This record gives sequence, structure tokens and C-alpha cells, in this order.
Amino acid sequence: MTRFTAHNHSTADVDASQEQIWTALTDTELLPRLTPFLKRIDVVDGKWVWTLTSIPVLTKQISPSFTEVMTFEPMTHITFTHDPSKTDEQAGAEGSYTLTPNGARTHLAIDLEVSVDLPLPKLAKPGVLAGMNTVMAAMGSRFATNLLKHLDATR
Repeated sequence: MTRFTAHNHSTADVDASQEQIWTALTDTELLPRLTPFLKRIDVVDGKWVWTLTSIPVLTKQISPSFTEVMTFEPMTHITFTHDPSKTDEQAGAEGSYTLTPNGARTHLAIDLEVSVDLPLPKLAKPGVLAGMNTVMAAMGSRFATNLLKHLDATR
């Protein structure tokens, strides 16, 4: 197995309150409707178990499930890190959502790093990372569109 890791950072000034955005980002039933490839989120012992649909990676299809330890600083910051006790999971994420007031708007910063173990040689890294970055960019773009629509907001 080889571990592949991709990173994405995005920001936007959203025409919605911190409370509205916070409510959306902490709703485990809403997030799968906003996020492509996210099938569901289950809360188990205070941790979030993210289950994704089938995602293409080169010649493989993966349907990872991974457990995240969530830390919430109400209305301002959400941090997530892969549960270190879940060594059997082939994927995990690290990152944060940061919400900052900006006049009548809210500045939203999303930092996301996704890692996946695949039965591919290290030589496959350029192709795998290109695929991961493409999927992450598409997911992020669609998530942003869906979030804005849900909030009835603009950037």
C-alpha cells in the first residue's frame, strides 16, 4: 500500500451570518446533501464517521469510510483530524473550517487534507494526485454552490 495525500485551501466572503453557516457545517444530515461523494455521516461516541460513495482513482474505485475527531469552538472554528486509533481505515482527513465576521458577511476559510492508502506503486503518485486534486476541486466547487443555495446567499 502507498499513502497519497492531497491538500486544498479555499476562502470566500459569504452573504450569510456566522450562525447560519455554523448551523449548516455542523448538521450531519445536511452535509451529505451539500457534498458530492459524501454518502452519510454517522456520529459514534462523539466522533464523525464519514462514508463516501464510489470515487474513481486511476483504474480503481474506492468507497472509503473514515473516522474524524471533531473539535468545535462555537460559531468560529471546527477542526477535524483522523482518529489515530483507526489504523484499519484506508483514508482520513485533517483540516478546519474558520468563520470570521466581515461586516454583514462571514469570511469562511476551509482547509482540507485528504490521505488515502491504495494498492498502487509510488510511481503512480503523479496520476493519483492529479485525480485526487481534480475530485477535491470538483467537490469543493459543488459544495460551495450547494451551501450558497442552501443559505440563499451569494459570495
